[in-house]
Amino acid sequence: EVQLQASGGGLVQAGGSLRLSCAASGFTFDGYAIGWFRQAPGKEREFVSGISEGGRGTYYADAVKGRFSISRDDAKKTVTLQMNNVKPDDTAVYSCAADVDGGYYGDKNAPNVRTYEYWGQGTLVTVSS
Repeated sequence: EVQLQASGGGLVQAGGSLRLSCAASGFTFDGYAIGWFRQAPGKEREFVSGISEGGRGTYYADAVKGRFSISRDDAKKTVTLQMNNVKPDDTAVYSCAADVDGGYYGDKNAPNVRTYEYWGQGTLVTVSS
């Protein structure tokens, strides 16, 4: 059974840092792309960042570019989202998702929720001003 679990959320002051982790099980992790999405209260889910198999490609939403960094450790089956210089607008529930169909993964489809077949439970990030 494919399982994804996001963790690491919490309360942080604006300008601070937070590290989120996505732990996976039930599939061959190193063969698949992973994406991070977030959903703020009253807003639609939006793409944050994605990383291709092997980490060859990384992708970021404009809103987080230069502040967030995504990486993966295939041996530990985890993907990390390092969030620096956070802003109140970053407040949301953050979820990770897996693209397991093995096809193209790049800047054209990483932001699309339909690219991902499996989704994990989210972790809440609250940024205070």
